[in-house]
Amino acid sequence: MTEKGEKQVGEMQSPLLSPYKMGKFKLAHRVVLAPLSRGGSFGNIPQPHGGIFHYSQRTTKGGLLISEATGVSNTAQWSRETPGIWSQNQVEAWKPIVDAVHEKGGIFFCQLWHVGRKLKTEEIPLVVDEFRVAARNSIEAGFDGVEIHGAYGYLMDQFLKAKTNNRTDQYGGSLENRCRLALEIVDAIVKEIGADKVGIRLSPFSDNSNPNALGLYMARSLNAYNILYCHMIQPRMKYLGKKVDRPQSLVPMRKAFNGTFISAGEYDMESGNNAVATNQTDLVAYGRLFLANPDLPKRFELNAPLNKYEF
Repeated sequence: MTEKGEKQVGEMQSPLLSPYKMGKFKLAHRVVLAPLSRGGSFGNIPQPHGGIFHYSQRTTKGGLLISEATGVSNTAQWSRETPGIWSQNQVEAWKPIVDAVHEKGGIFFCQLWHVGRKLKTEEIPLVVDEFRVAARNSIEAGFDGVEIHGAYGYLMDQFLKAKTNNRTDQYGGSLENRCRLALEIVDAIVKEIGADKVGIRLSPFSDNSNPNALGLYMARSLNAYNILYCHMIQPRMKYLGKKVDRPQSLVPMRKAFNGTFISAGEYDMESGNNAVATNQTDLVAYGRLFLANPDLPKRFELNAPLNKYEF
């Protein structure tokens, strides 16, 4: 994993544009394409033409991209316009998209997703196995790794948060029990494809009465699996499209986690540079800014004007 000493940034270099070694991956800069749902699939099969255009347009040599949320089974989706990766047809459809990113020198992770909800206890091992198979399929499709979607109110987040988890079995009640499903999924995927190809996305500050306890527990627990990265949402990003400044911070979680730390949530160039320069994070993920500006790292390099995004 990344050594703490590698997280220091040279004083004369733009922090966001400085190189970074994430496990075995040599990143040319620290600007990450955040996962962005596009609704461009047909029958849960990604469409190569649109996918190639979208992702390759945002690829730079040595840049990290995270795919749109991708379903792990036919019961994990919210619509037929979102992609999946549980079938061979889906794996084959992803291959030319992944190839297009690799041809431009990009590093591409597939975000694995289950929208939930209302699982019976005996159904949980089946869902864990669906994530395992989806991770294996992602590697077969050519992805460099996977990001487990544990944020924004979807299945895993429904278990993590006391507000939505009213279970009375071993997956509910205490903080340890509420985190059990997430860690079982991490364990299964690590055993399937290796810890060096696994990341996770979490949003501990969203709809949570005790976000610090949850974030710290997960950060420390994830260290036991030696996964590649932890991707968390800043507390100021409370509602989609609404920036709310709050006194809490991801810094305690960042310090607790041993691997690469990615932060997201309403960053611009200035705040992203500051976050890296002050060691608050290793990498910064951009969503809507990257959507509106496919050449975002280059615009940051030139300090060029940015297109405004639309909701």
